[in-house]
Amino acid sequence: MSELTAAGGIVLAVASLTDPGLKREVNEDSLFAESPVFLVADGMGGYEAGDLASAAVVAAFRGLAGDGFAELTGIRAALVAASVGVAEVAGTTSRGAGSTVTGAVLVEHEGVPHWLVFNVGDSRVYRHFGSELEQLTVDHSLGQELVDKGELRREDMSAFADRNVITRAIGAADSTADSWLVPVVNGERLLICSDGLHSELPDEGIRATLTMSGKPESAVATLVQRAKAAGGRDNISVIVIDVISGGSLLVGEFTTGAAAVAGDLSDPELDGTTIPVRVGS
Repeated sequence: MSELTAAGGIVLAVASLTDPGLKREVNEDSLFAESPVFLVADGMGGYEAGDLASAAVVAAFRGLAGDGFAELTGIRAALVAASVGVAEVAGTTSRGAGSTVTGAVLVEHEGVPHWLVFNVGDSRVYRHFGSELEQLTVDHSLGQELVDKGELRREDMSAFADRNVITRAIGAADSTADSWLVPVVNGERLLICSDGLHSELPDEGIRATLTMSGKPESAVATLVQRAKAAGGRDNISVIVIDVISGGSLLVGEFTTGAAAVAGDLSDPELDGTTIPVRVGS
């Protein structure tokens, strides 16, 4: 675990861990946890060079690391660079390459520190406060889309064979990044993870682990251990971030919900709740 003073004097405690799991020979996940950028990239299963694709995504964001807040223009540029990097990797393979990406980036909005939470694909960002867990991102998967359309009940998703088919990815035809602005709040804990975690552990198991684990380093180790004990059928990557001080004192009302309308990062208008960013076609 490392405690660091980030942009705006925010003090964070951060730990990260990635593991190949029990069934995969290659770890196709990559992660990056250097203020103000915290993200997980999951190389697409079934593609060649998935590990290189996820590494290319991470490489595109490395330039944003530093002492200050990230700028929206820099985040957009990183997403564009990620698409270019994955395309270059795909050009060296016979079947292509792709990667999901999800993350939380410290930005300043109207003079107040916020998390810019974003995702392309089905890796997730959760927010844990007290004993409550909330999923901030919305999966870009066939199962989630059918639930959103009312064609599949959420309780039936686990039995739907194609629930994990990805509908957006860096390197795919649709690489739109949905995003949300969330105030930074003292005492909150963020979890950023690949689907190798949440496909093995239900939300209640994740919530309980985050509630009972003390330091972030204990939380990441326990989450990975529990995912492996549940089968470990995919690579597992987790980042846990605790906000120690420097954020807001009160918890604002913020609920994404499975049917929430998220924005895309290409629209420069900020409404205080979402940052509407499109990168790609």
